This record gives sequence, structure tokens and C-alpha cells, in this order.
Amino acid sequence: MVAAPDGDFRPRSNMGIRHTPVGGLASVGFSVTRAGLATCFLWIGALKFKDYEVENAEALVTASPLTSRLRDELGAQKLARLIGVTQITLGSLIAAKPFAPRASAAGSFGAAGMMLGTLSFLATTPEAWQHGRGMPQLSLLGEALLKDGVLLGASLLTAADSLRAARARDRP
Repeated sequence: MVAAPDGDFRPRSNMGIRHTPVGGLASVGFSVTRAGLATCFLWIGALKFKDYEVENAEALVTASPLTSRLRDELGAQKLARLIGVTQITLGSLIAAKPFAPRASAAGSFGAAGMMLGTLSFLATTPEAWQHGRGMPQLSLLGEALLKDGVLLGASLLTAADSLRAARARDRP
């Protein structure tokens, strides 16, 4: 039992989420977030092995100081495959929480880092913006990049959830 802010004592689960309708909703939300995040990384990682995906990423990769040097060294296709393998690995780690919560946390932190990198493309890729329309407006590419802010938040939430599970597993 834990004292709530109003002084009332309520039961808590091993994960620190109350056994209430709100706690159940949070639990489902975490599960859906984890499954969605892992699916995004696995699926998009697999697409990095398709030629059209390599072509679609070219504007982003060449405009970014983070990736343009790697692209020059490896070539577009090898860089895409490296990113794809990384994304598939991160997605697999994120999904592994029931078996390996610490590894899952590492995957979530890796995903957060990757999302920070892709969000930087908003600043480095001219094609992410529509110019000459008054207030800055995103292009379709910019809109696709903006969703990575949500994936960044999901990555941080799943990292925290995995660390909580690892801590609970360590307790006697």
C-alpha cells in the first residue's frame, strides 16, 4: 500500500501502477506503446533493404552532417542497410522486455538516440519545409519527420518501463 497525494492508501502493482481503472489503462497504454514502437522499428528497418527506401532517404542523408559523411564512405545502399540492421536490432530489444528488461531498456535508449538524430533532419533538410508560404510550413517529408517526436517520447517511456521491470525483478 502506498499513500496517494490525498492521503488515501491504495494498492500498487509490482510496476508501480495502481490497480485501478486508470492503472489498467496505463498498463494497456504501455503495452500498446511498446508494441507500436517495436513494430515501427522492425518494419521500417526491414524496408531499408528496398531500393525505393534508399532513394527516399537520399535527401535526408545527404543534407545532414550526421549522415552525409557515412553516406560518402559507405554508399547509399550500405548505409541504408546499416541503419536497417540497427533499427531491427533496436525493435527486437524493445520487444524483449518480458524476457530481458535491461536489454529492452538499452534498445529503448538506442531508439531515443536515433529519434533525436532523425529529428535533426528537420533543421538540415531544405525539402522538409515549404518555402514562400508565409509562416514556416512543413512539407510531406517534414510531416513524416515530425512524428519522430512522438516516437522519441515512446522510447523514453518504454525505457522507464523496462528499467522498472528490471528493478522489480532484482528485488527479493
